[in-house]
Amino acid sequence: MSSSVCLLALSLLLVIGNYDHVRFFVYGVVDEYGRDDFPAEFVFGAGTSAYQVEGAVLEDGRSLSIWDTFVHSGFPLYNGPNGDIACDGYHKYKEDIELMADTGLEAFRFSISWSRLIPNGRGSINVKGLQFYNDFINRLIGHGIQPHVTLNHFDLPQILEDEYRGWLSRKSVKDFVAYADVCFREFGDRVSHWTTLNEPNALALGGYDVGVTPPGRCSFPFGEFNCSEGDSTTEPYLAAHHMLLAHASAVRLYWEKYSVVQHGSVGMDLMATWFEPYTNTIEDIKATERVMAFNLGWFLNPLVNGEYPKIMKKNAGNRIPTFTKLESETIKGSFDFIGINHYGIAYVKDHPSSLEMDNRDAIEDTAATLIYSGGEIIPSQFPVIPLTLQKLLNFLKDEYGNPSVYIHENGQVQQHNGSLIDTPRVEYLHAYIGSVLDALRNGSNTHGYFVWSFLDLFEMDGYNSSFGMYYVDRDDKELTRYPKLSSQWYGNFLKGKNPKCINLDMKVKDSFYS
Repeated sequence: MSSSVCLLALSLLLVIGNYDHVRFFVYGVVDEYGRDDFPAEFVFGAGTSAYQVEGAVLEDGRSLSIWDTFVHSGFPLYNGPNGDIACDGYHKYKEDIELMADTGLEAFRFSISWSRLIPNGRGSINVKGLQFYNDFINRLIGHGIQPHVTLNHFDLPQILEDEYRGWLSRKSVKDFVAYADVCFREFGDRVSHWTTLNEPNALALGGYDVGVTPPGRCSFPFGEFNCSEGDSTTEPYLAAHHMLLAHASAVRLYWEKYSVVQHGSVGMDLMATWFEPYTNTIEDIKATERVMAFNLGWFLNPLVNGEYPKIMKKNAGNRIPTFTKLESETIKGSFDFIGINHYGIAYVKDHPSSLEMDNRDAIEDTAATLIYSGGEIIPSQFPVIPLTLQKLLNFLKDEYGNPSVYIHENGQVQQHNGSLIDTPRVEYLHAYIGSVLDALRNGSNTHGYFVWSFLDLFEMDGYNSSFGMYYVDRDDKELTRYPKLSSQWYGNFLKGKNPKCINLDMKVKDSFYS
């Protein structure tokens, strides 16, 4: 999973059967399809992010990001692992791009490390960092792979966090826009797909509410762990407010200064869990609507309508900032597409007492902003139900005017244990891609699908779990990559070699040890 607040692991779906020719029937999702069933302009790819893959944290002028500081702060989930080396993507990117080409990727989503490109957060460009990303982009294009670039994937430069507390300060808006300007200017002649921020809704919750992502701020009783600083009742809203303003300002800059010549598009990625009522009671249904508003609506409503959802303003009161008329006009419509990162479903039970501030601690492991929604998230392990992605895309179509959408993250977690036979992941990808096809046939304005992740990366639990289609041998100093079954299946699908149902009759070692 991307580095997000959703810490619930996706459950493994094991299907026993004849793997020579398996049909995967799931909840009405189409199970027989091929690449040619999708529009030619629809793009398939995979992704990574800078901190999770690059390593080389202090090489060639790079400065520390808030990820670096956070994982070295003794945070219990990591218990030692960090991204200092990660997958050594900074040194092995040429090899990795060859693997992308061998797999048949049509596009690749990656993020730029702000602290590698502009180590002081503002001002001078790091020549080595600029060379690295230029060569990375050029090699992708040389192999016929579209670069899809995310400007910030949870890794704000630490120097800005130290100077003015990062996203909690309005100063972050100006610095982010200046950084975006550099990226548009230096890379925009070759990059046509830009994402400003990855999962700002998850970052606001994880980083400022429960303290499980950088910068690790929270306050009792909301924090998952003992944060040294923070205020969970106000900071998530403030950070989100500034991220929205930064995004909108960067998009307006691109449209006014670059789009006429570069002809690119700019959007924002949101963590998009699908929520269902725990029961079919009116109370649980209404609670689910509130939770959706406090998750997707938190950012989508301003982007589409220029204002926060009414229920958020009512429940959060003066904790949530207000937009000026000019800010509202700037934010409204400030996107060419919406990127969604979807992994599964969670269930919501009505919990009206959570709206009473004296009872904020009544719900364990639930973010403060969700508590104010008056809905309780029922712990689960995100059952694998591909229909949820189809429902999500239909929801965006029906509730938000059918915006252009890229599914920038979708994938299945498994243990990082040396096995290359990731059959459940193949079945997962087949089912979820089928749900996208169903949504397209129902009128969804979706333009691309990206598997998370291309390689086994640094994740929320370090390196214990993985989403990768390529195994990274962490016991090998060379960090050798090995193809899993999923990489072969996806490659065959992209090259039109698979029959229109799951075909697992492929040759792959069952372990890199064999």
